[in-house]
Amino acid sequence: MSPVQVIEIYDRDGVRNALEAIGCDPAGTAVMNNKGVHRLLRLGPLTPQAANLLKQEMLAKGGDCALHKNTCAFSVESTDALLMGTLRQFERVCQTLRRQPFGLAEVGQRIEQVLRQYDRACSRSKAAQVLDCRGKSLVLGRQTRIMGILNLTPDSFSDGGSYPTVRDALLRMEAMVAEGADVIDIGAESTRPHHRPLSAEEEMERLLPFLRELVVNCPVPVSVDTYKAKTAKWALEAGAHIINDIWGLQYDDEMAAVAAHYGAPVVVMHNRREREAGDVMRAILAFFDHSVQRAIDAGLPEEAIILDPGVGFGKTHEENLAVLDRLGELRVMGKPVLLGASRKSVIGNTLDLPVEQRLEGTLATTALAAARGVDLVRVHDVQANRRVATMIDAIVRTGAKDEPMGVGTQDEAMNAGGGDR
Repeated sequence: MSPVQVIEIYDRDGVRNALEAIGCDPAGTAVMNNKGVHRLLRLGPLTPQAANLLKQEMLAKGGDCALHKNTCAFSVESTDALLMGTLRQFERVCQTLRRQPFGLAEVGQRIEQVLRQYDRACSRSKAAQVLDCRGKSLVLGRQTRIMGILNLTPDSFSDGGSYPTVRDALLRMEAMVAEGADVIDIGAESTRPHHRPLSAEEEMERLLPFLRELVVNCPVPVSVDTYKAKTAKWALEAGAHIINDIWGLQYDDEMAAVAAHYGAPVVVMHNRREREAGDVMRAILAFFDHSVQRAIDAGLPEEAIILDPGVGFGKTHEENLAVLDRLGELRVMGKPVLLGASRKSVIGNTLDLPVEQRLEGTLATTALAAARGVDLVRVHDVQANRRVATMIDAIVRTGAKDEPMGVGTQDEAMNAGGGDR
């Protein structure tokens, strides 16, 4: 008897490939493409009237909708909804919702937008996005990019005090670029727990001598890690290309306007002073919605925004692990995603290791990020992470052919049945 396969498919490209592999007629492939991808969506809060009507529409189209157990009796004020269906079923439901009351027309529009953004981000052959970094370009989407960390602080948790002179910093920058760094991220204020905050003047006094030399000599974009608008303004006037804000444009009300004025892309990181109860990913997405709206209101183009879930910031150990496990959910925002987990406490606490022994744990997070479609990883050890990301990209990203590490030979193909034991 021939084997029965369970085929793991994540997007319409995968469905199309599976249909073509069995010789399906092109017309049939076009009809069935949206039927082979299933999505689970959570949304809300909805009134009982809206929720019951939404459930009715999902059931009528062959999907399903889970609600609070008391929704049908109208004994709750609101409920979240868990929608289950194929892309084709959601397409038909959204068409119907356009004519429905209780705010469901807007719900349908939002579902369409989110599915469209998520579908684009999931595609293994997604189009490249060229990020304009104030005169330098960074191509995202085709392979996992590496942001090399260059801390100019005397007290950072990992490499504080390692580059006391401009020459030391330039040599480290050159080494990271040679190892495969696509961006160099510099910071002058430590953000480790219980750090001493610096004023903008203190931060720039420490940063400026290094920054002036780096932007002249660095062949890749230079990112400045700051959450202060005054520091960002000075850094951009000195030639910095990207602003990396650990408070996601929500600490300093002027930050978004400064980035927009100078045409600088921003990394918007999730952070919080106090942990709220509930699902951490919903909190992150709500935070990002607010940050993105701030950026748009200030005149910053949506394509200039990169999202960072903020591993290690305002989260418990369990929440940090959950964020790493659920990185793919960030694709609903339709924005490039950056992960910064290098040598962090989530690795140290999991493996019970000090900072200097966390390379393997960091590489595991980089492999996971690349497999989940993350666009950039912010790391200390550039070469090792570059190699891991390149290998994962070759497996999971159809378009990851920008910088091949090597080409297989006919002899290798003939010996493919062997093992490495």
